[in-house]
Amino acid sequence: MPISDPLETLMNIFADFETRIRKAVGAVLGTDAPDLSRIAVEPPRDAGHGDLSTNAAMVLAKPLGRKPRELGETFAEALRGNADVEAVEVAGPGFINLRLKPAYWTNHLAEVLERGLDYGRAAPTGRRINVEYVSANPTGPMHVGHCRGAVVGDSIANLLAFAGAEVVKEYYINDAGEQVNVLARSVFLRYREALGETIGEIPAGLYPGDYLKPVGAALALTRRDELKRMDEAEWLPIVRDYAINAMMMMIRDDLKRLGIEHEVFFSERSLHARNGGNASRIAETVAALQERGIVYQGTLPPPKGQLPEDWEDREQTLLRSTEVGDDMDRPLVKSNGSYTYFAADVAYFADKFARGFDEMVYVLGADHGGYVKRLEAVAKAVSAGRAEASVVLCQLVKLYRDGEPVKMSKRSGDFVTLAEVVEEVGRDPVRFMMLYRKSDAPLDFDFAKVTEQSKDNPVFYVQYAHARAASVFRQAQGAGIEVPADAALADRERLALLADEGEIGLIRKLAEYPRLVLAAAEAKEPHRVAFYLYDLAQLFHAQYNRGRDVPGLRFVNPDEPRLTLARLGLVRGVASVVASGLKLIGADAPDEMR
Repeated sequence: MPISDPLETLMNIFADFETRIRKAVGAVLGTDAPDLSRIAVEPPRDAGHGDLSTNAAMVLAKPLGRKPRELGETFAEALRGNADVEAVEVAGPGFINLRLKPAYWTNHLAEVLERGLDYGRAAPTGRRINVEYVSANPTGPMHVGHCRGAVVGDSIANLLAFAGAEVVKEYYINDAGEQVNVLARSVFLRYREALGETIGEIPAGLYPGDYLKPVGAALALTRRDELKRMDEAEWLPIVRDYAINAMMMMIRDDLKRLGIEHEVFFSERSLHARNGGNASRIAETVAALQERGIVYQGTLPPPKGQLPEDWEDREQTLLRSTEVGDDMDRPLVKSNGSYTYFAADVAYFADKFARGFDEMVYVLGADHGGYVKRLEAVAKAVSAGRAEASVVLCQLVKLYRDGEPVKMSKRSGDFVTLAEVVEEVGRDPVRFMMLYRKSDAPLDFDFAKVTEQSKDNPVFYVQYAHARAASVFRQAQGAGIEVPADAALADRERLALLADEGEIGLIRKLAEYPRLVLAAAEAKEPHRVAFYLYDLAQLFHAQYNRGRDVPGLRFVNPDEPRLTLARLGLVRGVASVVASGLKLIGADAPDEMR
């Protein structure tokens, strides 16, 4: 479902020309015009072919019963009369390529400057989106494996908000499973250790990490030996709650190091808890769906292949998920009468839907690929198609140091924490590099490469572009040029002095930004922003370096004050878009690099 109507995003030149081309085509065809909604405008694959390319003739040829190239020539003739169009050509099987006048680009730069950091931001759409991400088990500090999902989820939320949605960032605390009982027993062991007992080797099945030692020591300080006098049935819930709170404080601190703060922390246990002696929220959800006929009593066919030893053919409480796109109906109740994890998923979605969200985004690890269909089915079943679920999968991160892989194992306690990674290389390199691959592709994170100050390190290269822009303004001030405010830099008459192909090329790249961020938000692919920023930085650095070889192309030329101010407007536009993109990623835009 689109986040916003791109035609409402006035800064989007591609949407602007979609409107113009549809009007021109409609005028040519008159009452014979078919549906024009499939007409699209994109950048040509080869920049040498022009500034914009449209498929108008390609998509309308069949409904009109005409040849694409012939129809393209007819449309091209109509488009040549557009005041902002310099040239129109029909290429290949019928693509129409447009080249725009330089004045169009310099006027667009004025809009970039006038909008500042809001350039590309869409108007509010009224659409409410919940983005749930990280949601690691509260059994220890976060490691670099959690890091990628955290950064991807946070950046998706930033993008969706920039695209006009009302966004809530949410963390689901998995505090209802057996793993938190294991955590409690592990902390209780460290508690006994803190009271002076010799505990020996950590028993198999418990968490051995040293991070639990201060938790046990703090528990001993507050409870002394009180818990030792209790049976496990008494001390387990006490220690479990204490340990979960301690772990969540640690996780919150880890996330803050990445610049991540969730607005909602939702407890899975709250779904299982009874409301004042009444049914749990899971039970209420299951009952409500049963009344609608979505939940039923039935049997499932045996799994394909060799039957597991614990499989039993029995009547179960099932969700009719196959009717809404899943590949099997899903059990909601175990043979012992307790609810399945899937039942909690259903109740959790119902809770979000009741809170008024139109879309629920789940950022999950690649090992949760089987959840895609079932969560989409849950959305359709619970909301009757009024809300949707979108699942983003994140592949593993392979960590390297000096070319050697770093092993991580949470259970053995031998792992590299997120805090250690951020402390060593900094928040910005971590966030940027976690996005420098599509989330469903594996990612290699090399400590040496992400701190290298070179073109081969994308985050350095992009941040250096912003720092270099700031240095250009310092050069101008040092040369005695009075630099006006950004609004004054947007003088259209003065910006029209920008005529070099490199300068116009930079403006063209800036003009791609609104379309890029909207598409990245709709696809939930924040890596597109990182790639775009690198390409923009590359163009900017190239233009700066051209000025070293050709003095007449320098951004600052005291002998040409008006041209200098026009070029400073271009530099400010680049700096503004770089800062905007880095903010979406969650990184800073420095004025100096040290």
